[in-house]
Amino acid sequence: MTLAIFVVIMVLAIGCAALSWRRASRTFYAVAAMGFLAVGCGPMSAWLLGKLQSDYETSPPVAWGARNAIVLLGAGTERVAGRVEPGVFSYPRIVVAAERYRDCKKSAVYCKIVVSGGDAARTGTSEAAAYRDVFVHLGIDQADVLLEPESMNTWQNAQFSSALLQREQVDRVVLVSSAIHMRRSELYFAHFGVSATPVRADYLHAITSALPLSYNFTLADVALHEYLGIARYHLYNRLGWNPARHHPGQA
Repeated sequence: MTLAIFVVIMVLAIGCAALSWRRASRTFYAVAAMGFLAVGCGPMSAWLLGKLQSDYETSPPVAWGARNAIVLLGAGTERVAGRVEPGVFSYPRIVVAAERYRDCKKSAVYCKIVVSGGDAARTGTSEAAAYRDVFVHLGIDQADVLLEPESMNTWQNAQFSSALLQREQVDRVVLVSSAIHMRRSELYFAHFGVSATPVRADYLHAITSALPLSYNFTLADVALHEYLGIARYHLYNRLGWNPARHHPGQA
C-alpha cells in the first residue's frame, strides 16, 4: 500500500515535469523521497504503530464476573503436510487466551474461550476449529471452547461473537488480539454492544535503520490497513450504512 502511494506521487512528479511545471515536479519528487526514507528507515512506521498500540502496551487486570468469556480473534490458518493449523501470527494470541482462561478458572466457575474466525484462507477448516484443537492439546476442556466459525473479517468477528455472547449470557468479556488490531476491534465490538477488557498479545516495533527496510514498509502497510478500517467505520456511520448501534454495555 505504501509503495503504491509512492508510485502515484512519482507519476504525478513525472507528469508535472512533462508539463514543465518544474516547481510542482520537484515538490512531488522531494515528498516521495522523504516519505520513502521516513517509512523505510523507521520513523514514520514507528509513529503509525504508536498511535494504534500505545494504549495497549500493558494489559489491565481483569475483575472476573459470574459468567466470563475470553474472545480470541483469529489470525489466519495454514495447510501444512495435509493438515490445517493456526497461522504463525496466531500463536501469541492463543497463548494469551490460554493464560487468561487459567487465571479465570482460579476465581470463577463459568469461563469460556470464544474462538472467532471462519475459513478466510479457504483451507477447508475454519480458524475457530483449527485453534480449538490447539487449546485441547494444551489441556483445556473442549466444552469450554466455543466456536464462532463464520466470520471472515473483524466486523463479522464482532457481529457474530456478540450474538454468541448474548446467548451465553456472559457478563464479563476479555478481548484478545494483537496490539495493532485492538483499537479497531474494540470499536467494532462496542458497536454491537460488547464492552470488553482489551488484552493484547503481540506488540510490533519498527526497526530504526540507516537504509530502508522492507520490514518497516510491511509494518506501515499493516498500520494503514487498521487506520482505513477505522475511517471506513466512521464514514459508514455517517452515511447510515452500518446496522443500528447497540447500547454500550456488557454482552
